[in-house]
Amino acid sequence: MTQNQLPPLKLRIFAAAGLIFLAPFIAEYLLGNIPVTMLWLLPVLALLYGGGCILIRETAVRLKLGWNSILILCLAYGILEEAFYTQSLFDPNYLGLRLLDYGYISNLGIGSWWTVYVLGLHIIWSTAVPIGLIEYLSPKTRKQPFLGKSGFIIAAVLFLLVCILPFVWREGDQFMASTWQFIFSLIAVVLLIAVAVMIGRMKKTETTTTRRIPGKIITGMISFLLSSAWMAMTFLMKTIPPGLNVAGMFLFFTIGCVLFWYWSNSSGWSGKHSLALIGGLLLTYIWHGFVQFPAVGSLTRLTDAIGNIIFSCIAILLFSIAWRHTKNIKTN
Repeated sequence: MTQNQLPPLKLRIFAAAGLIFLAPFIAEYLLGNIPVTMLWLLPVLALLYGGGCILIRETAVRLKLGWNSILILCLAYGILEEAFYTQSLFDPNYLGLRLLDYGYISNLGIGSWWTVYVLGLHIIWSTAVPIGLIEYLSPKTRKQPFLGKSGFIIAAVLFLLVCILPFVWREGDQFMASTWQFIFSLIAVVLLIAVAVMIGRMKKTETTTTRRIPGKIITGMISFLLSSAWMAMTFLMKTIPPGLNVAGMFLFFTIGCVLFWYWSNSSGWSGKHSLALIGGLLLTYIWHGFVQFPAVGSLTRLTDAIGNIIFSCIAILLFSIAWRHTKNIKTN
């Protein structure tokens, strides 16, 4: 693709900026993890979440990778953030929450439940949802790169610098994962990137299947129910063994992946089907935001509820705009 074939620079910059800020908004604020009183953190978080989403999307567009590869890259991002930036995969007392206690695996120094849960959040909502949503919010830049080569390199450097900041600003008594934990995490990231590229490079066949698929509204409802069931497993921590909880999350995730992969490979699958899928996922984060009290910040329940109402309205508005922009276009 030559430069002349690209959408106008202003439009691409607008779309890139939208993704950069949309990612942390969904990942932290809509989730209910960070309150409205800490909205000033959005530009800071944009360097991490937004930078990661930009790199995933630009890589996928340039190499013509499908959503199978994108989701693998999303997993690689999740490991980068939680193993290196926050180190929550290994920190037994991250933010004083004791996240690893439930299903702790002493030989690996990780919590089985927390590892599956937090990486699932990153795969779906922190990265895949904002990447998918921006494609419909900015249809003229759909499947086109936002950045030139220089911009891509700058984005990659900035993202890597953000990932290593905790090492530079680390206080003397702050937790630090072991060398082998960092090494194995880095190996996992490199292998996942390689697998994503390899899968994306495989010969693709045109979709001609005419199998029966659900309507757009039903697609959104199934997305909502499956993702809500996945999220609801967090409320069973005190009632079922961690192994059963992890198995439940894997089950709902797998069912969703198989169903939507099967349906999306039909000639009847449209852009609005994909957007309905995204809408169901957004609704899950909306209800969860009202249930979860923020992990950081000092505020009242009323202030938190007001913030969640504002965030929910923003998410619904963005989805409505995307829906109006979307025609029955192919997404395979």
